[in-house]
Amino acid sequence: MKIREWRYEDILKISEMEKECFPKEPWSYKMLVSSFEEESFHGVLAEENGEIVGYGGITKAVDSADIDNIAVVEYYRNSGIGTAVLQELLQYAKSKGVEKVFLEVRVSNSVAMALYLKCGFKGVYARTRYYSDGEDCLVMVKEL
Repeated sequence: MKIREWRYEDILKISEMEKECFPKEPWSYKMLVSSFEEESFHGVLAEENGEIVGYGGITKAVDSADIDNIAVVEYYRNSGIGTAVLQELLQYAKSKGVEKVFLEVRVSNSVAMALYLKCGFKGVYARTRYYSDGEDCLVMVKEL
């Protein structure tokens, strides 16, 4: 497995993976392009045999950052790719002077929550009816 930064030409494949991994509310191609073009955004992806199998993005503010998304294609889940992508994003944030990293996760996404807890995130509070389908999200934070 290889971890590298996103390139513009990766966004179409990432947008296709978004639809597979997040069928309820995927980021659109336009949203991904818009994020990619922001100076405060940093995206990484995981490749296996030249194929993108996972990706993630983080947006930095002054001394904090938000994990925008982390996804792994179904076949490669539970193989450490999500952890590797998250660790790469956290390392990037730390190198940029970030002190706290936040993220939001659906309360029904126990697999993602387990990953975040394993990597040192803690639940801070819930946002009720946060998603368009009415599901709550849990806001989590990790201090670097």
